Amino acid sequence: MNRMAQSLVLTLLGGALLRISALSTTYLNYVKPGFRPLLIAAGLVVFLLGVMGLVQEWRRPFVPDRRPPEHGPWADGRAPDAGAREASEDGRDTARENSPDDGHAGHAGHRHGPRVAWLLCLPVMAIFLITPPALGSFAAGRDETPQPRPTVLDGYGALAGDRVTVMPLGEFIGRAWGDTNRSLTGKPVRLAGFVARSKKRGQWYLTRMQLRCCAADAFPLRVAVVGVAPPPDDTWVEVTGTWVATPYDKLPKGTVAPEMKATGLTRVDQPAEPYE
Repeated sequence: MNRMAQSLVLTLLGGALLRISALSTTYLNYVKPGFRPLLIAAGLVVFLLGVMGLVQEWRRPFVPDRRPPEHGPWADGRAPDAGAREASEDGRDTARENSPDDGHAGHAGHRHGPRVAWLLCLPVMAIFLITPPALGSFAAGRDETPQPRPTVLDGYGALAGDRVTVMPLGEFIGRAWGDTNRSLTGKPVRLAGFVARSKKRGQWYLTRMQLRCCAADAFPLRVAVVGVAPPPDDTWVEVTGTWVATPYDKLPKGTVAPEMKATGLTRVDQPAEPYE
C-alpha cells in the first residue's frame, strides 16, 4: 500500500503539471513563458513514473498476512504450543532480530503507515481544486524597495503625437526616467496593469509585476496615476493619459514611480500573461 500511495501521488503530481502547462496557460501565474517545454517534459516523466508504479502494484499478487497475533490466544481459541512458548521465552526469533522496530510500536507504525502516506495526496489535490492566482496588490505592497533609476538611454524612438500609443509599464518608466530626449512629453499613451494603493493622497498605482525567473523573484513596476478615481485593488484596467514631466536632474538616486495624468480608464480582464 505504501508503494501504491507513492505511485498515486506521482501520477496526480504529473497530471497537475500537465494540466497547468500543456492544457492551459495557468503556469504563467508562476513562471515565464520560456519554461513551458520544461514543465511539460517534467510533467510527462513524473506522470509516466506514477502510472508504471500503479501498474506494477496492480499486477503484484496479493499475499495475506497469516501471522498469529503476538499476544493472546490463537484465532481458533487454542493456546500456543510448548514449542512456540519455548521459542518465545528462550531466544529471539530471526524475524524480530531483522526487524528495525519491535513491540507494539513497530507493528502499529507498519499498520498505520499507508494511512499517513495517503495524506501526501492533499497538496496535489489542492493544485486541481484551488489554483493560486497571479501575484497582485498584496505582493506589490510588501515590496517597498525603491525602483532603481534607469540608465540614460537615447535609443527610444519618437512617439506619434496624433494618436494614443500603447506601451508596457516598463517602457513608460524607462522613457520617463532614462530618456534624455524626453520623448513622453505631451504624448498620449495607454498602459495596462492592476490597481494598487498608494500612501500618497490623491494618487494610486497602476502596477504590473516583472519576473526575472519565477514568481518568487517578482518585483513591482509602478506608475502613479492622478486625475481619476481608482477602482478596487487588484482590478485590471487600461489607463489613457500623459506623463507628468519631472526635471531629470532633480530625480533622487532611488526614484519614485513616474506620474501619469489620466484622461480615461477602462476595466479589462486579466491578460493570459499577467507579468512583464
